[in-house]
Amino acid sequence: MIDLRDLEAADSKQLLAWRLEPEVDRWMSAPGPSNSAQHQRWFTGLLADPDRRGWVITSAAEPVGFLLLSGLRGAHRRAEWGWYIGEAKARGRGAGRAAQALGLDRAFHELEVDRIWSEVLADNDVALRAQAAAGFRREGYLRGHVRKDERVHDVVILGFLKREWMERRRVVWEGLIRSGLSAPRSSL
Repeated sequence: MIDLRDLEAADSKQLLAWRLEPEVDRWMSAPGPSNSAQHQRWFTGLLADPDRRGWVITSAAEPVGFLLLSGLRGAHRRAEWGWYIGEAKARGRGAGRAAQALGLDRAFHELEVDRIWSEVLADNDVALRAQAAAGFRREGYLRGHVRKDERVHDVVILGFLKREWMERRRVVWEGLIRSGLSAPRSSL
């Protein structure tokens, strides 16, 4: 079963290892931390910041990835969305699909945001397909928006509205339950 659990202080080391993993780092807009002290400052700030909320994605109670919402305190009730599967053995097995559904439920119900948006590097076909499958819609394209590793990258802007999630929520959860990625939910 896939689940989300709140971040704990002990998760810092695992998040740093994942963030420095080449398959994770290559799809991030920002460069990875240059040292563990820099990462620890970011992580400590994340835990203390009411404008951001992060979760560890788990599979069978083992950590496999990370999901983050930022901008939660704004007047517009929207948040920026980002996630990754850090454990290679968990990629392509539905963990991301289930984690997105869990994250959308938390964002739209627990945190009461009305809109989620994300920036995805335009050549990250896996993330673009995964987010489209969850229900994200393409809303924009920023040419030459990110400079990373001596290259300039285009970025796709994706968005998801609460009402859209409410329209597809039941079907998504039923599929996750049938596939064994989630336990039955009483709130459907």
